[in-house]
Amino acid sequence: MLFPFYMMLRSAFTAEPYILDGSLGLSHLTLANFQTAWNSQPWGRYYLSSLLSTGLIFALQIVTSVPAGYALARLRFRGARLSFWMVLACFIVPTQVIAIPNYVVLSQAGVNDSLAGLIIPFASSAFGIYLMRQFILSIPQSLFDAARLDRVGPVAMVWRVVLPNVKPAILALGVFSVIGHWNDLFWPSVILRTTTHATVPYGITQFASQEAGSNYGAQMAAATLAVTPLLIGFLLCQRHFVRGLALTRGID
Repeated sequence: MLFPFYMMLRSAFTAEPYILDGSLGLSHLTLANFQTAWNSQPWGRYYLSSLLSTGLIFALQIVTSVPAGYALARLRFRGARLSFWMVLACFIVPTQVIAIPNYVVLSQAGVNDSLAGLIIPFASSAFGIYLMRQFILSIPQSLFDAARLDRVGPVAMVWRVVLPNVKPAILALGVFSVIGHWNDLFWPSVILRTTTHATVPYGITQFASQEAGSNYGAQMAAATLAVTPLLIGFLLCQRHFVRGLALTRGID
């Protein structure tokens, strides 16, 4: 599992003529690939676009998933079971299947090739709704009954009762959401036409050229730059990530 990462780092720090020499060891080490990668692309803009898109997507998924999960878990209404099965059905639909309908709708709305075009299709997450519903089911019903006796309304119930108790589930959702959308290349390649709002993975592809060939050293250096923020974030928050995943595991 770790071997591809080793090869990425080896290629990033190896002089270009020696990357494909068949050796697996470290030799001819250099920082030139990082200099080439950093100077050839506007990485500051790429990082900003990735941070804004992933951060806003995660925030919107919390806003939509927590109330929807609470409604499916604790409210009784006509069509509740059907609604839950429809959420589950969304799991079997790949993103590529609905890419064209999403593109058509966003193009007609005039938000293609924009930051909004990157964010809107993922403002709601079926996985997030399912995760919140399952976690809210583990919260004692007596907590909700006590809140209702205190005349807490539906909105206040979500804000004052549900939200403070689902923080581990939110952290777990954050792991999958941030990593998935930070590394996403497919949808930016569909919706973007220029590099104005390009993300970090899109920037990596700029080193591949059918005419001149691929600059593997710079490409692997760019991949290392793309992975570094995620790695730093994981190292800083790994205790919360592991706790969130452990508490949401096995909830039925």
